[in-house]
Amino acid sequence: MEKRRKLMSWKRGTIVALVALGVAFAVLRLTPSDDFVFLPNKARLVAPLVIVPDEQEPPEEGGIYMVDILVKRATLFERLFPGLNDEATVIDGDRLNPEGLSDEQRDQRSTVQMVTSQEISAAVGLRALGYDVEAEASGVQVDLVRPDSGARGILQPGDLIVGAEGQDVATTADLAAVLEAVRPGDEVTLEIERADSREEVTIETVADEDDDQRALIGIRIQQAASISLPVDIEIDTGNVGGPSAGLAFALDIVDELGETDLDSGRTIIVTGELALDGTVLPIGGVKQKAVSARDLDADVFIVPADNADVARANSGDVDVIGVETFDEAIEAITGAPVSALALGALDE
Repeated sequence: MEKRRKLMSWKRGTIVALVALGVAFAVLRLTPSDDFVFLPNKARLVAPLVIVPDEQEPPEEGGIYMVDILVKRATLFERLFPGLNDEATVIDGDRLNPEGLSDEQRDQRSTVQMVTSQEISAAVGLRALGYDVEAEASGVQVDLVRPDSGARGILQPGDLIVGAEGQDVATTADLAAVLEAVRPGDEVTLEIERADSREEVTIETVADEDDDQRALIGIRIQQAASISLPVDIEIDTGNVGGPSAGLAFALDIVDELGETDLDSGRTIIVTGELALDGTVLPIGGVKQKAVSARDLDADVFIVPADNADVARANSGDVDVIGVETFDEAIEAITGAPVSALALGALDE
């Protein structure tokens, strides 16, 4: 009898423990944390998204694809056990939403970045085809200021950076070039425009969390430019935001308006932010985008040179090509310089 009571007690205890574990697991799986998780998303053919005069039908095979990522609140389970999904990357909430930025504000910022990216990509693509494009880079606009940086209280969203360390700054690439010579902890002097006035400010840099030798000001930026296009181009990506599709848009514009079939039936996935001078800038979420390229069994994955190592490590057998400029991307795809585009020489 005593043994039976002990057995029943053990069973009840086991059931209670299992129920408690189940409840705890459900709570961890369903409760959002303050952090975010990056996940792969399906690549999208760019041609149907870009409307140009006398555009061609999208290719039946191959084509130029853009790829973005899914960003969502990480659950407590994903936060505590980030290594269980090797395709995901958990991002600290303060890195993605500094200064208490709401999810809605982050999405609005991303939409603005996409609009700017579309204008720049159209300008770069049309210039490559020989069109006369009126476009002038007017500086680097401050988008956000990180609360843990030396820029807090000195810079503010909307400031326009037009100089750094005595050098003119017209593009994001100009600012990056100046910062290459700056070590973390050093001070950097910026010339900014704010409310129709110019002033100089001095900011102590911080180290990049991913590279302790790289100095950061602690801000998020976007290219400021005045652009007038000679061709009516519309780009509709729905609710996709961010600047990383700029290179893909520019390549597709060349593909649709030029005499050269860039993809030649190949599936080419492209990611990279494009500056007005044609510089290809590094982007985030490369691991997840590489997974998408692998899943689509792409022939080529074009990425910014700085992102190439991560892309190769996660894209399987896909041919990854890192590029630093738009011209390099054209030559990597076609095997010929961009100067051949306007004449259609690549089709001969």
